[in-house]
Amino acid sequence: MTDPFKIAGPTCLSFSGGRTSAYMLWRVLQANTREDIDRCLIVCFANTGKEDEATLRFVRDCELHWGIKVWWLEYHEVPSGWASVTFDRASRNGEPFAALIRKRNYLPNPVTRFCTSELKIRTIFKFLRDGGWLEPDGIDMMIGIRSDEPRRVAKIRAGKNSESAQIQNTMPLADAGIAVSDVGAFWATQPFDLELGTFNGRTLAGNCDLCFLKPAGQIFSLIAEKPERAVWWASMEAMAMAMAMASKPSGAVFRSDRPTYAQMAAYAADQGDMFDQNEEAIACFCGD
Repeated sequence: MTDPFKIAGPTCLSFSGGRTSAYMLWRVLQANTREDIDRCLIVCFANTGKEDEATLRFVRDCELHWGIKVWWLEYHEVPSGWASVTFDRASRNGEPFAALIRKRNYLPNPVTRFCTSELKIRTIFKFLRDGGWLEPDGIDMMIGIRSDEPRRVAKIRAGKNSESAQIQNTMPLADAGIAVSDVGAFWATQPFDLELGTFNGRTLAGNCDLCFLKPAGQIFSLIAEKPERAVWWASMEAMAMAMAMASKPSGAVFRSDRPTYAQMAAYAADQGDMFDQNEEAIACFCGD
């Protein structure tokens, strides 16, 4: 049986900054020679500016502990559309995300998730294109989707890469039958870990801290834990509402089917939990 973590040629590993994609990276490092890794593997972390500080530290720790170069990328309003940053220079106040919202003049939502496509997928694509990684025969894109995420696996297998036929998505964790329990068991034995808590295997504050695709109860709990988390999200909705009042094209809230972030922050300060804790997150490319 072919090892799904074995590199067959130029390969980009999309590192979300979570435990699952970090475990995928570790398996790739174990399955390949240093020569093949240096020659063929490029690891990309696309920072939106709304990741928790613990996520940024975790990406840096993976680099240091495993001796691997991670390209820290951000969406920027420059001709190339992207910029290379470092742990020290990475945005921490949502600057790339806010710049994209201002450019679009409205907010992303569960139907139009341009945040994922622009801040992550297209940013990585532009970096690979400009670096010559797509020529002449394209590149494999490793995505950290596990075998216990069947709907996400099926959706990715059925689709094509939205940016280029030169990018072939692969899911080595799913192919290897890796589940969340395997990922958890691995990190329990390591000298470092992502310093964010989990619930039923989910890292609640992972990816964008209060991503609108997360269940409302999860967002509410995260706001109750750290009320300052809601400030940026509420400010983006306030900005979008102002644009709407000025008769500009605008989606004024991230979700029309739930309270605004400002309202949730107010509720969190005044009362207990008010949402269904069993609500499922909406699947997204971002991964864990």
